[in-house]
Amino acid sequence: METNSAIPARVRTLAGVMKTLNRWVALICGVVLLVAVALILFEILGRRISLFRIGGADELSGYVMAGIATWGFAYALVERAHVRIDLVYTRLPAPGRAAFDSLALASVLFVAALVSFYAYDVLAKSIARGSRSNTPLAIELWIPQIVWFAGWAWLTITSAVLLACTLILTLGRQWGLINELSGIVSETGEAS
Repeated sequence: METNSAIPARVRTLAGVMKTLNRWVALICGVVLLVAVALILFEILGRRISLFRIGGADELSGYVMAGIATWGFAYALVERAHVRIDLVYTRLPAPGRAAFDSLALASVLFVAALVSFYAYDVLAKSIARGSRSNTPLAIELWIPQIVWFAGWAWLTITSAVLLACTLILTLGRQWGLINELSGIVSETGEAS
């Protein structure tokens, strides 16, 4: 049988793993964004120097933006960077704040799961129909859509793990750890 201190330690480890994974994802997204910026710069240079003419940078950068945005949502979640209204939250005792934290994470999980469900449907239809973009590049749409869908799916997984961690910590009355994991960060950058 596990001791009361073993459960919060495991929850903290799991939350730390999610945070680390999402930081790596954010780093990869940043590199991909820099590559997209370089592609756009080459496209702009190509307007003056034909040697640099690439074509399709606007289309490719649009796919990059859609893909990295969805992956960035999970990073923002683990870093507690999503906007939350704290008018009532800061006046509540710790159990009330934990309830609001759980409600916020459950809301994110619901939206992420719902969008993932429909994003998968879009992806499956694109694959079944062999859909391509109606541009000169004629990119098979499943390629950017799988990145887009995977970002939503990752947000679903991340929010489910954080919600489970928050609920486990709530049952253990670990208010400080809940605040550290899913509490609102005040304007000064510290958790309320």
